[in-house]
Amino acid sequence: MLIKQSFAYVLAVAGAFLASQAGATTLDDVSASLKATTSLSADFTQTGADGKVSTGRMILARPGRIRFQYDKAKLLIVGNGKTLTFVDYGVKQVSQWPVKSTPLGILLSSEPDLSGVARIIGSDGAGVVVEARDPKRPEFGTLEIAFKRNAAAPGGLTLAGWTARDAQGGRSQVLLSDARYNADLSKADFGFKDPRRPVTR
Repeated sequence: MLIKQSFAYVLAVAGAFLASQAGATTLDDVSASLKATTSLSADFTQTGADGKVSTGRMILARPGRIRFQYDKAKLLIVGNGKTLTFVDYGVKQVSQWPVKSTPLGILLSSEPDLSGVARIIGSDGAGVVVEARDPKRPEFGTLEIAFKRNAAAPGGLTLAGWTARDAQGGRSQVLLSDARYNADLSKADFGFKDPRRPVTR
């Protein structure tokens, strides 16, 4: 897939372009692209820290709403604007956190501002890689966000994926493909069926 290949390429050359090309795209440019993205839908391929690969469909609507619908795993990750919920339908377990208190809060903020929490670590004609780290929440680790240059995308940048590294050294990666921008999405798209509730007849 073109986006996947571009994402891998950008990561590979990030170090080489740090000194010579970091000024080609500014954090303000990246923030402007995020701000111009009111919604996004894309297929995703996720590689967990254990090497397990999962696929599915992701939708997001700023501020604060996101949904990872897995193809095969009995899992769901959904943010309703305030709360990020992880649902494991296999064991009927639900875990929740405030969206703004998760690394995804950087992508879902109503007013994206990367100054103070991010820096550009790679920039060339193919794309841009941003490393984000919240100094107030070091336990979150780092989030490397990759963008592919695309004149048709908001702000000229297509979100290609991200790599999360936690404070313990764990690494997980999400790659996006077939991205579509700024379609109308309903709040109902970000709800979920609670497996803990009994079924009434």
